[in-house]
Amino acid sequence: MIEGIIEEIRTNGSFLVTTHENPDGDAVGSSLALAGYLKRLGKEVTIHFCDPVPDLYSFLPLANEATQALPDRDYDVCFVLDVGEFRRAGKQVADCRRIGKLINIDHHLTEDHFGCINYIDPKAAATGILVHRIIKGAGDAIDYETALCLYTAIITDTGSFRYSNANPEAFAVAGELVATGINTWNIAEKLYESQPRQRLELLALALSTMSISPRGDYASITVTLDMYEKTGASAELTDGFVNYPRSIRGVEVSVFFREINPGLFKIGFRSKGKVDVSSIASAFGGGGHHNAAGATMTGSLDEIKAKIFSHLEKSL
Repeated sequence: MIEGIIEEIRTNGSFLVTTHENPDGDAVGSSLALAGYLKRLGKEVTIHFCDPVPDLYSFLPLANEATQALPDRDYDVCFVLDVGEFRRAGKQVADCRRIGKLINIDHHLTEDHFGCINYIDPKAAATGILVHRIIKGAGDAIDYETALCLYTAIITDTGSFRYSNANPEAFAVAGELVATGINTWNIAEKLYESQPRQRLELLALALSTMSISPRGDYASITVTLDMYEKTGASAELTDGFVNYPRSIRGVEVSVFFREINPGLFKIGFRSKGKVDVSSIASAFGGGGHHNAAGATMTGSLDEIKAKIFSHLEKSL
């Protein structure tokens, strides 16, 4: 699989690199790392995200080159990274007829294998790990800027190496990346110690909505559109909110209800490990990993909560 991808890189000249909507640290880090690598090889590269790069990751190399408008041109190859379902790459990419080949690189368990090459490994801690394998498989070194992006991808998707996906490979690769000279404290400071005030104000409102099941085995919090208006916060500042209910002793599954538009909600699920939340998300048209998954649902908040909680009661 890796050899096939390396061959496509070697024999083609123009590349589109894209990822999923509302990109997280792994999506941004792995995409920018691959784009930077391709540029070093002298390739023509367009970085396209259907949503803006969150300010949290603006310190990463090439973050300012990501465009939301897909240029009207031909591409030999389109790399789609960290996208469990092709639709999550956005309508512009899904409808584009000027792409030669799609290469799908991902570590989600619920993957729809939409590429002509599908490099999928659910055991990988992050998609950034797969990008690292490709670069090393080609016999090329990891430079400082690539290391910065890949380390960010790994540290965010493993919860700073706290999650169960922090396997030996994740630690080994991280060690190699640190050896390039990146400053791990500077990265941690930018990711975790430089929060805008609005995020904490929004978190305070979200925590006031916390609901815990009668048995104490699942819990939820909610963010609604009026909370954004009250605090001046944006949706990207909710990253990580879903982890707060999970931190409660006895809670096995946390749920985060985030209102996108009136009557439209994004549902995030997190598990401590005993429960496969990807199967729960799949029941509502979503997907993801064993410990982290999501879905999108329409209806009133009360209706959606009733459906989710009923399903959790049966599952747990």
